[in-house]
Amino acid sequence: MDFSFQLYSARNFPPLDGVLARIAKLGYRQVEGFGGLYAEADSLAASLKQHGLTMPTGHFGLTQLKDTDAALKTAETLGMKFLYCPAIPKEDRVQDEAKWIELGETLAKLGEAFRKRGFGFGWHNHDFEFSPLSNGKLPMDVLLETAGNNEWEMDVAWVVKGGQDPIAWIKKYGPRINAVHVKDLAPAGQNLNEDGWADVGHGTLDWQALSTAIKTHTNARYWVMEHDNPADIDRFASRSLAAVQAWK
Repeated sequence: MDFSFQLYSARNFPPLDGVLARIAKLGYRQVEGFGGLYAEADSLAASLKQHGLTMPTGHFGLTQLKDTDAALKTAETLGMKFLYCPAIPKEDRVQDEAKWIELGETLAKLGEAFRKRGFGFGWHNHDFEFSPLSNGKLPMDVLLETAGNNEWEMDVAWVVKGGQDPIAWIKKYGPRINAVHVKDLAPAGQNLNEDGWADVGHGTLDWQALSTAIKTHTNARYWVMEHDNPADIDRFASRSLAAVQAWK
């Protein structure tokens, strides 16, 4: 089990090099990148090396992924092993199953292209994939069924926000899940200044049970700590790592 840190959590706490230094000091050895960081991939790679960090996984927007050669160059520069598409624009989240099948086919073709070059590829969920389509199907099922060779980085807290039981999905698609986002939700009405998110182990999710299910049913190699809007990045990073190390 390798604990990583999604750098999107620290987007509001520049400079990035300072964040890398602090999370490395706390004990993290891996980070996960996101699309906004890749413009200066060479300098980012140098900063990672300086602080003893690696970036085995990264998020890339669909437009970035379609420029496959550029995405591969970024992945190679940063030493990534797996690329994930994290979302689509809100206007594309439609009720028509055909559109989701079309997206799944696009993701399947991208996955083939990346795998041919030695990289893994998959989808990272939010909550909109669990909103029923007009025919009752769930987009998450459609995407995984249409792109049958792609993997899934499960964002557990977004599954819960989508009204679903993550353990049921873990059991259903376990072999497809090769990474998870480890995050937490505050009780209703709390942490409003942080959009209702919580430090891992300080919210409502039963991470002890979740971690057991993930280890039992999935192939998850990467456990990525994330908070979508922390008020204090050092507090989130330190408290969350302490919590997960207690049940590792």
